[in-house]
Amino acid sequence: MAAACLVLRRSLRAGQLLGGRAAWPVAPQANMSFSSLSRGRRLALSTIGVIAAGGAGLVFALHNSVKATDLELHAPSYPWSHGGFLSSLDHGSVRRGYQVYRQVCAACHSMDYIAFRNLIGVSHTEAEAKSLAEEFEILDGPDDNGEMFTRPGKLSDHFPKPYPNPEAARAANNGALPPDLSYIANARHGGEDYIFSLLTGYCDPPAGVEIREGLYFNPYFAGQAIGMAPPIYNEILEYDDGTPATLSQVAKDVCTFLRWASEPEHDDRKRMGLKIILMSTMVSAVLYYMKRHRWTVLKSRKMVYKPPK
Repeated sequence: MAAACLVLRRSLRAGQLLGGRAAWPVAPQANMSFSSLSRGRRLALSTIGVIAAGGAGLVFALHNSVKATDLELHAPSYPWSHGGFLSSLDHGSVRRGYQVYRQVCAACHSMDYIAFRNLIGVSHTEAEAKSLAEEFEILDGPDDNGEMFTRPGKLSDHFPKPYPNPEAARAANNGALPPDLSYIANARHGGEDYIFSLLTGYCDPPAGVEIREGLYFNPYFAGQAIGMAPPIYNEILEYDDGTPATLSQVAKDVCTFLRWASEPEHDDRKRMGLKIILMSTMVSAVLYYMKRHRWTVLKSRKMVYKPPK
């Protein structure tokens, strides 16, 4: 530090004696461009880059490949209508998906983190959601006498559980515990692609594969033996809006509903992202103008030392 100050003082004195512009010391700049390297080093760096890129591609390909050793299939990527950066959920499909959950899935699977009020403005009106809640008898209490009682459901109530506890759920399903579906689309690798493939992927086991009684073969499930029987099939229910209830349509609707349940803020998040992109574009244009036409004049000025008179 002392040496740097000494050099600076000498430069200032030289400027005063010469009566001209001060000669500021300039630090040497190293030229480390790729073209300045020797041929051997350039070849070595290029080889390392190719090997790194090839290794990353190989790892990615193996991660998404079919595991032929255990016959487990990875779910393909389906063109969901809400898959785009600015695409919203199909709220008609969300409504039909809730109907599928209520009439089919709710017999075994719970949704502990979704309340009837969450349906308002998404798939149902307030009056419709209130009517749905009142169809259930909710255990509440205790009352003034210290006893539990049942009452009609309210908008603030969560979806009722099919079983009072996990032990009862296992006893009713041959020892298998049906998972909660509130965040299942985020909890499973592949999201709705995996759920759709699982629901539509039931088939007969290949030759040489034996499935224990009470289990069903599904190549998309880990281990290929799943305790859940095929839950949906063609015309398993009648949609309120008249949509044909084919197997693929039912699976698609319930997957869309489960995606909404896992991310209730899905549409709001993308809407906010669009606003941020638009505002960032406007701010960037203003900043570019200020830099190009305002700050350039200041940056091009030269600092000239004027000795005191």
